[in-house]
Amino acid sequence: MNIPNALTFFRIALIPVFVVLFYLPYAWSYLASAGVFVLAAVTDWLDGYLARRLNQSTSFGAFLDPVADKLMVVIAIVLLVGRLDTAWFTVPALVVVGREILVSALREWMAEIGKRTSVAVSWLGKIKTFVQMVAIILLLAAERGLHDAWLAGGFLLFYAAAVLTLWSAAAYLRAAWADLRAAANRAGPAN
Repeated sequence: MNIPNALTFFRIALIPVFVVLFYLPYAWSYLASAGVFVLAAVTDWLDGYLARRLNQSTSFGAFLDPVADKLMVVIAIVLLVGRLDTAWFTVPALVVVGREILVSALREWMAEIGKRTSVAVSWLGKIKTFVQMVAIILLLAAERGLHDAWLAGGFLLFYAAAVLTLWSAAAYLRAAWADLRAAANRAGPAN
């Protein structure tokens, strides 16, 4: 156990706290859940920084870190779909979650054939993540009628994140396309 992995476990432990705060029937619960999400986002950045800085990168950490990230983001999006209850949020949310599943599966498959670096995180993926995190924070913190500007900003940024999501998914698929075509052309066991 090292510091970056401990921070990743801490981020996972924040998930039930985040969910409970989100559902508390108090005026401050939205801001509190957004605060926990911010803390999770900061620990995500910090564990990666410390792993590189302290030379504490591990294969376990490389596995666990994206799992923790995806759990927190997907749970936040699911909670927001329920609270916002509109197709204007649900459709881009489906795009974002669908991309996470697609890229995770693509990375796993590329790792199996020894080409994981072909679909490593890119600058576009990092920008998408930043925009998505800010959008989610605004949407979590916003209460209709009190923070309509936050809500509008959150929707706008979430749509931008959905566009970046599609762009980055296309970039990952393009990077893996030759391998996908080669695999599709090979005969193999039927699924």
